[in-house]
Amino acid sequence: MRNIKIEKAIQKPIEQNEIEIVERKGIGHPDSISDGIAESVSRILSQTYKKKAGHVLHHNTDEVQITAGESDPKFGGGQIIKPIEILLTGRAAKEFTLPDGETHKVGVDTIAIEAAKGFLKDTIINLDVEHGTVVECKIGQGSADLRDVFQRTNQIPSSNDTSFGVGFAPLSQTENLVLKTEELLNSRDFKKQYPHIGEDIKVMGLREKDNITLTIAAAFVSKYVDDVDAYLNMKAELNEIIKDLAAKTTNYSVDTLINTADDESKKDESGYYLTVTGTSAEMGDDGSVGRGNRANGLITPNRPMSMEATSGKNPINHVGKIYNLLSNEITKEVVSEIEGVQDIDMIILSQIGKPIDQPRTATAHIQTKEGYEIEDVEEDVAIIIDKWLKNITDIKDFMLEGKLRTF
Repeated sequence: MRNIKIEKAIQKPIEQNEIEIVERKGIGHPDSISDGIAESVSRILSQTYKKKAGHVLHHNTDEVQITAGESDPKFGGGQIIKPIEILLTGRAAKEFTLPDGETHKVGVDTIAIEAAKGFLKDTIINLDVEHGTVVECKIGQGSADLRDVFQRTNQIPSSNDTSFGVGFAPLSQTENLVLKTEELLNSRDFKKQYPHIGEDIKVMGLREKDNITLTIAAAFVSKYVDDVDAYLNMKAELNEIIKDLAAKTTNYSVDTLINTADDESKKDESGYYLTVTGTSAEMGDDGSVGRGNRANGLITPNRPMSMEATSGKNPINHVGKIYNLLSNEITKEVVSEIEGVQDIDMIILSQIGKPIDQPRTATAHIQTKEGYEIEDVEEDVAIIIDKWLKNITDIKDFMLEGKLRTF
């Protein structure tokens, strides 16, 4: 008995709303960088714990703060004036005791700093991590009570909090287009062909009835842009690339607007979105964990959402992370596997101290396809939800292997 409840959704499908707003902050946005660093630190710490102690120890590294640096981008060049400052905080076990009584220490600070720099090197192509950033670690030691929970390796972990996770599927056409646009522009193949487009790409989608407007902020890398004409030509080419993607992705009409703050009356760098590194974190934009994309990679005010920061939380008993990831995986499988389901959203609520596979409620709201009733699908939906809850500790392995996105 897992407190699973299936209800018929009373709201209309998202595509029937006249207005829909969807946002994605790209991987180079300061908030996304914070999320990525937090999750990288957690994942590498977890892998280290498992290797040394035999299981993941207590930690939460979801407190990353980026303080923007200063830069001087110039057509054909530019320089970093002041490095980006990155502060890693949170809590993590810094020692453990083996069954034979021997105590071992874990170099949490060193591991965290290396993980943060590794993420930056892999993500922000034009950032000189050693000279363009300052990474400081202030991760503290977790409490003894919390650490004790992680020693019980043969039990289902107890929830660390009374919290909830939310998921929905399938993505609407607007949601899908916003996500695919950023993913294309930040793909490795795209960067090889268009190195002047940085990683700080923010996509805002507005659907008004049958028309979508995409407003895109894309940081250009100054050393690849010779002058104003080159910038404008590159922007026009980027516009055509996005329009081509939109034509293949949605049957709505799509208008695209790129770097709308540009002032084309200016003949120097001051009028255009130029960066030295490809991220606005170099010159004025700060970042924090949990201030950007939700666990499905989007910000969707027309949908049910959790405000929980997913990245960096431990994958063992932190339901703020586990239930958000779980609900997304459940809803994706339901719409993929059950013929009669048109739309589903669900919420999973924990109760502090209770086993994480026994939520206080796991409630799904379903829109059925024409010709189906809720009674036709509810049993099959409940079976899928129960299966995921029964195997909830698999989330840990998925996270250690980097198989699930958190932002």
